[in-house]
Amino acid sequence: MPVLELITSSGFASLLGMRHALEPDHIAAVSTLVSREQSGYRAAWLGVCWGAGHTLALLVVGLGLVLLRSGMPARLADAFEIAVAVMLIGLGVRSVLQAAQLGSKGPASMHRHRWIVHQHPGMPAHVHLGNWTFARRPLLIGAIHGLAGSGALAALVLATLPSTAARLAYMMLFGLGSTAGMAALSGLLGWPLARLGAHEHVTRGISFVVGCISVVLGIVWGYPLVARWL
Repeated sequence: MPVLELITSSGFASLLGMRHALEPDHIAAVSTLVSREQSGYRAAWLGVCWGAGHTLALLVVGLGLVLLRSGMPARLADAFEIAVAVMLIGLGVRSVLQAAQLGSKGPASMHRHRWIVHQHPGMPAHVHLGNWTFARRPLLIGAIHGLAGSGALAALVLATLPSTAARLAYMMLFGLGSTAGMAALSGLLGWPLARLGAHEHVTRGISFVVGCISVVLGIVWGYPLVARWL
């Protein structure tokens, strides 16, 4: 029965993680990143980068809470949620400014990573881990979202799973499900954008609308939390 329970809970964790990727704040944040991509594959990779940061934050904070058998303090949880709201507003403003100032591909920069010299039109700042290239901004955005959700996930696994190994496996699979869901969503968003990339005015319009939605969602998300603190 413990093995069956672990398999069942693990499958549920992956499905729950995929659904978690479709929450409004996640969609808004990633939409501001992929709205100027010229390839569905590159947009999907941004989703993977978001998922990597999200999973890492969930595991680090969630595992700490599980080992301590403690919940996250309410004030700290609110602070992480406010950070998500501020991030959504910042991403939205950035997207609106890009729509007003830049062309369809955005700025291009040539730079060096040790022996690698390359140029990325419109590509956000990134880091290299061996042969893997991870976009820095989606990693950070995913990590902030992971921090905001780690307390609730830790409370869930503490209440439902009997061992630390099962709880860790659940959080890992939840994170992998979130990564898969966000990669699929980003790829789906990026596919039509790649077809519209030749139409600069359409691309700018999409970037502007997505930015405005992100700002509004950030304000709606953060206002009750800030009001509760004041």
